Amino acid sequence: MATTQNASDKVASIAEKIRGGKTSLGIEFGSTRIKAVLIDDTYATIAAGEHGWENHLDNGLWTYPLEEVWEGVQDAFAGLAHDVETAYGEKLTRIGAIGFSAMMHGYLAFDGQGELLVPFRTWRNTNTHEAHEKLSELFQYNIPERWSVAHLYQCLLDGEDHVGKIAYMTTLAGYVHWKLSGEKVLGVGDASGMFPIDPETHTWDTELLDKFRALPEVAAQPWNIEDILPAPLVAGQKAGTLSEEGARLLDRVGCCKPEPSWPLLKEMPAPVWLPPIQFAYVPEMFPRVPRFSQWWFWSTSSADCIQKWIWSPLLQAILRGMSHANNFTSDLNAWVKLFGQFAQAAGISLDAGTLYGTLFRAAISDEADDDAGGLLNYCFYSGEFLAGLEEGRPVFARGPESNMTLANFMRAQLFGAFAPVKIGMDVMTKDEFVRVDSLVGHGGIFTTPKVAQKILAAAFNTPIKVMSTAAEGGAWGMAVLADYLWHADTELADYLDERVFADSQSTTEQPDAKDVVGFEQYFSRFMEGLPIEKAAIQAIPLERE
Repeated sequence: MATTQNASDKVASIAEKIRGGKTSLGIEFGSTRIKAVLIDDTYATIAAGEHGWENHLDNGLWTYPLEEVWEGVQDAFAGLAHDVETAYGEKLTRIGAIGFSAMMHGYLAFDGQGELLVPFRTWRNTNTHEAHEKLSELFQYNIPERWSVAHLYQCLLDGEDHVGKIAYMTTLAGYVHWKLSGEKVLGVGDASGMFPIDPETHTWDTELLDKFRALPEVAAQPWNIEDILPAPLVAGQKAGTLSEEGARLLDRVGCCKPEPSWPLLKEMPAPVWLPPIQFAYVPEMFPRVPRFSQWWFWSTSSADCIQKWIWSPLLQAILRGMSHANNFTSDLNAWVKLFGQFAQAAGISLDAGTLYGTLFRAAISDEADDDAGGLLNYCFYSGEFLAGLEEGRPVFARGPESNMTLANFMRAQLFGAFAPVKIGMDVMTKDEFVRVDSLVGHGGIFTTPKVAQKILAAAFNTPIKVMSTAAEGGAWGMAVLADYLWHADTELADYLDERVFADSQSTTEQPDAKDVVGFEQYFSRFMEGLPIEKAAIQAIPLERE
């Protein structure tokens, strides 16, 4: 009886918070899922909704149609609202704060009437290598192929007609925020993937803006680069309010009132986030920072560090380096879907959690060989400059004496998924002797306990910490940052330590020596076998005819 009463009291308490708007909503546009998470003032998830989607090739470039952006966000929000009504008997009409997170970088260019000039070009496109090389040399600062300014400059180098019509350029999160609030702003973390940020002013680096303006191709344009970029904001700054038109775009049912505040920042509260693209983010002390092509520096939500480096023999500053890969779970998801279709054909109905969990657990079972039995999987849907690839083709390969079992197959899938980001991590840890004490894993791949955590610990030979909220990924992190709007008088780090994570539960997986050796053996074969991938790129068309 007491347990039932406690549960009833908890539901009533949450229902009161929902009615009073003591909630925060985070919506994450990931590569394969759009997820919405609603938290209360204790940072517990009280409702969630999601929508699956995939990028498409359009004339050889990866894109998501903007119609699918709105279909997806409406579906995810509707699922969350239904979750609220089912669990707490309340219609979701008030939300305290809302924030959006999305795949960084890419290219969304609009004319003066707000019309999209060319289809959205995502971070996954690798047609910008010439721009990357020229801008990195000009700035003496690594500008990865995925950055928005690299996309823009490549369009100029290619002589694309639309460039002269640009009135505004932003990222996916910036686009959604603009349409829902009318504000052309962007969180400083997301902004640092468009153009370099000055850590002192927390806005665009004026010296590099001047260098960019002076380029002949840029000087010939009718626009000023600074005028077509969104205004960067740091965590805790109010970024606008939900408009009536925005409320209709978000909520197709029409329950949501256009009154919440909408902070927009592209940061996660955990140092490593692993969605269907992946990156590893490492705070460290550097005696020098050459311009690497494999990794780059970025700004955090609070903009307390990064982008420029001034070296002094007497002073070393803390920087954050990132190894960012284009490919991660898209191929893995395709294989899991295939196994699900087999189960369905056999008359067995498996939900996603059971399907993924069963397959993932096989990868760390006693039946799995340490090195995945000689199997190899290349998860390259798109190009991966970390591996020297301008395009990608998913490839599974094995020798005639490889140990082809389900356990080894799934181990090879997970090893292969983490292999691209491992390339950049090795540059930091093995070539530049960056010491990594531990990393925090965050993302849906950690839904099945221990498996991905154990594999990642082996891949990086580093302890991996996973919090209880890890599987909720960027949507939960964005909800937390939205809530920070009401606590901006506290330093962000203190807010996270003292409020958000003070009572959080987590587990840490230490690297197993046998797994580390096994992964290194696999990774050595992976790198030696890259000509297989290059041959596939030559032999298999990118798009179906």
